[in-house]
Amino acid sequence: MELQPNKKLDVKNILQDLEQYTPKRRGWVWRKKEENLPMGPFTFNDMSTPLKNSIPLPSAKYFGDIDPQPNNVITTEIASGRFEDDIRRMRMAAWHGADHIMVIRTAGQSHFDGLVEGTPQGIGGIPITRKQVRAQRKALDLIEEEVGRPINYHSYISGVAGPEIAVMFAEEGVNGAHQDAQYNVLYRNVNMIRSFVDAAEAKSLMVWADIAQIDGAHNANATAREAWKVMPELMVQHAINSMYSVKVGMNKGNICLSTVPPTAPPANCLKLDLPYAVALRETFKDYRMRAQMNTKYMESSTREATVTHVLNLLISRLTRADIQSTITPDEGRNVPWHIYNMEAIDTAKQALVGMDGLMDMIELKDEGYLREKVREIKERSVLFMEEVLEVGGFFKAIEEGFFVDSGQYPERNGDGIARKMDGGVGAGTVYERDADYFAPVTAHFGYNNVEQYGGDKSDPAKLIGGSTLEVPEKIIYIDELDETDNVNVRLEETKELRETSNIKPEVEWAGDGIIMMNLFMPTTKRVAEFAAIEMAKKMGLEDVEVIHREVMHPAEGTRIELKGKVPFTIDTDALVIPPEPEIMSEDEVRAEIEKKPLKIVAGTVGEDEHSVGLREIIDIKHGGIEKYGIECEYLGTSVSLEKLVDAAIELNADAILASTIISHDEIHYKNMKRIHELCIEKGIRDRIMILCGGTQVTPEIAVKQGVDAGFGRGTKGIHVATFLVKRRNEMSNED
Repeated sequence: MELQPNKKLDVKNILQDLEQYTPKRRGWVWRKKEENLPMGPFTFNDMSTPLKNSIPLPSAKYFGDIDPQPNNVITTEIASGRFEDDIRRMRMAAWHGADHIMVIRTAGQSHFDGLVEGTPQGIGGIPITRKQVRAQRKALDLIEEEVGRPINYHSYISGVAGPEIAVMFAEEGVNGAHQDAQYNVLYRNVNMIRSFVDAAEAKSLMVWADIAQIDGAHNANATAREAWKVMPELMVQHAINSMYSVKVGMNKGNICLSTVPPTAPPANCLKLDLPYAVALRETFKDYRMRAQMNTKYMESSTREATVTHVLNLLISRLTRADIQSTITPDEGRNVPWHIYNMEAIDTAKQALVGMDGLMDMIELKDEGYLREKVREIKERSVLFMEEVLEVGGFFKAIEEGFFVDSGQYPERNGDGIARKMDGGVGAGTVYERDADYFAPVTAHFGYNNVEQYGGDKSDPAKLIGGSTLEVPEKIIYIDELDETDNVNVRLEETKELRETSNIKPEVEWAGDGIIMMNLFMPTTKRVAEFAAIEMAKKMGLEDVEVIHREVMHPAEGTRIELKGKVPFTIDTDALVIPPEPEIMSEDEVRAEIEKKPLKIVAGTVGEDEHSVGLREIIDIKHGGIEKYGIECEYLGTSVSLEKLVDAAIELNADAILASTIISHDEIHYKNMKRIHELCIEKGIRDRIMILCGGTQVTPEIAVKQGVDAGFGRGTKGIHVATFLVKRRNEMSNED
């Protein structure tokens, strides 16, 4: 099976024969760096290998549709809650440039105490069932072939089911995972002894499967009351998890520190965040850095989140982050839109590409505030670690509430998270193995005593002909268990939208019918909110909900964004869609004009005083036809039809461009017809082109009036220039 760029991904094909599928590869893949990479008119210094298929940034059209890819791995976090819809979003994300797909957000996977079989929507779609993971990895195997770059698939290995999940992830080709025993202890109240023993087992499996590890220290930053004060603690947490992973056998190149800037505007964030990022990079120089936005400060404004994201990206460039996460701008709305995943990826790509070569032009100062602050953070961190050792180690420090205390060390506010060594989930469930404990399995932490049965300690699974890691056929695949809450039922519900020409808008799920509306309401915030909801209902929307409110002025008005559902579908086969206008490249148009110059006369006709639209078609400043070398004689507004035609004769013009906005009594079409008739009367119609445009112009109706072309709303200079060149060539052939 191979994906075709012009065809939708068929989820049913992905699910077919899933019980037989094994991943095509295992292990994390970093981007291949390309230095001095020529693309279009530019040469890039710090990029990676371009994609085979991709969606360039909108402005790429000005530079030959180039799509340079940053050297950083780009993350997107997908959270629709339905794994079959996640698959489609994964494909979109890969085309925009994401190569680290995380599916972790809807439900706390670390709350589960065992593997879940089947794929019930009720658990939020988090891929902790084998079917979910296998289907998404199978889809990504195809998607990475389509875009021409490996895609790293990621989820959690945490909670008291961590080791079991790690086994399944290793079997199913997961490439990256969050794994941090401290996260379990602090945020899920898993017993600390159980958590660290489980982590050793899970990390051993990650080593075998070459799974990149991202830690969870950043959660303190997003939890503490004053996050900018917990930087020394974060350094200590990173150190503990990283060294524990090394001791288990993990390659430092696969250990990624999850870094989150402590602040966001309106704080003077760079002054606080950059020294912390520098301290991390210098202290943990042998490890990878994964940069993520701090969701603690994220509200429902997409603009605000995007600005913070860009400032974070600047820090990533200055400190060379290896993985750039892109928390979606709608995180604060708790509405996981398809479009905002793509916008966040594009924001990262646009900012990082725009800052290409930055470190070749600047350097961070070696003295002054930055260096002093970096040294201070390091010193506080070392003192923090020394006190952890003095009180009896990490577990004792947890009991005394050292961590997630919002005081800046050595100050303490007494609001840290405290756990008991003999308390929490899974307390008392760690047992010493018997001396003859026998475990002929791969990637197993601790002793397994296979030697007594003639086995090899370095390859214990050989004794049983290989475990499920070496022999996938031994894996027991369990499909759906719930008759009403499963992927097949959900696909049947949307069958019409997948297999017919009917279509509905969607936000996160196929067929959800959700749309978003933006309104400015000239009233107070509270009144605006409820008035907007009522307006949306009167428009026929269902399940209306306000997702963002922003005061423009306490009395003058409020911006409201809301979402609602449309209760209908549209049959695309019944739509009358005119062909998309063919557009020549700018170089092609220039070459034609240089070869054979072209002159036009233009004006807004009748008693019409509108000039902006026509000037945008003509003026070089607005990308008008002047930029291609077309000579333009602009006659102004309220130009009589006779004057326009006479000027064309006098100047020996090749074309007349008439703008007409007023449409009362069909005057715009009557004017077009009269221009055509005047050109016939004066004997020039066979050698001159007539083009008419305006916001109320329908191209097909315009042509019926006898003119060569009509242009409506959205017309650009390139559309008009293309038509002029092509039509002139047609007229030459007719002669």
